[in-house]
Amino acid sequence: MLKYTTLLIVFFSVCKIYAQQMPQYSQYLRNQFMINPGAVGVYDFVDITIGGRLQWVGLSDAPKTTYLSFSSPLNNNKTKIQYNPGVRLSSGIVKNPEIKTGKFRHAIGGQLISDQYGAFRKFQVSGTYAIHIPVTKEFNLSFGAKLGLSNNTFLQDRALVANSSTIIDNTYNGFINNQSNVNVMNLGAGFYFYSNKVFFGVASDQLTKDLISFGSGSANFDPKIHFNITGGIKLPINSVLTITPAFLVKYINPISPSIEATTQFEYKEWLWTAISYRHKDAVVGMFGMNISNKFKIGYSYDFSINQFRNYSSGGHELILGIMLR
Repeated sequence: MLKYTTLLIVFFSVCKIYAQQMPQYSQYLRNQFMINPGAVGVYDFVDITIGGRLQWVGLSDAPKTTYLSFSSPLNNNKTKIQYNPGVRLSSGIVKNPEIKTGKFRHAIGGQLISDQYGAFRKFQVSGTYAIHIPVTKEFNLSFGAKLGLSNNTFLQDRALVANSSTIIDNTYNGFINNQSNVNVMNLGAGFYFYSNKVFFGVASDQLTKDLISFGSGSANFDPKIHFNITGGIKLPINSVLTITPAFLVKYINPISPSIEATTQFEYKEWLWTAISYRHKDAVVGMFGMNISNKFKIGYSYDFSINQFRNYSSGGHELILGIMLR
């Protein structure tokens, strides 16, 4: 009975709250392009990120996300990409690249995301364009737009409910009867105001909802418009240590906003650790480092503080970044 009860909790959490229509990223502070198309091309090199996330470990069919993203500026002076044979780890500290401002430029990016949550699976592919406008020598303002396609699939074998003659779920019956596999066009947009020490951004996703869709079945996946607001400031403590307080606010109508506060500590712009509090959901611990002038890694652990803590051992997220300068 516990297994069926657990599956029922996950199923209704996904279907009724809409909270997992878009993937969740604990390490949003290190790769803001995943939540704001306006942040594409902030760095002066080709930035590639490969990531994987396991949420609510221990629950059957809990959310699992894998993704690949890249971003690159399109400068008049083209970014030179140097290829070195083999993989050579750094023999010393490799500092984070600086964010350069004060120049007008264009940037492009792309994302591949596979997200499975409960009885649903979504595969997304998208491309992004952004324009970066200098406000002053120290600050830029960028505007980005994302256009893509999402394939939404209902997995009947994962939609188990408790056996009871008194339970009638019209939503469940509708998906079972329709066996839907639907493709939906996705449009996102955002702006990003930034310097080497300060950032603030507002973005939205799934703006067109299901206006343009095609596929089999008639079940309604009901995509909701998502809004993300981020901000933070990098504060030097001494010659080797900096602290970055930041926040992320997510809003999906009709539920209450989700608020996340993060504090990141960075040692010599090379080794970092952070802690986040996601209101009424989780406490997140993170760390990472630049392992060479081309590779960086990051890991985070989510400790659930909501009702899932009785069934789950938490969540894991691992990313590998590749910097082609």
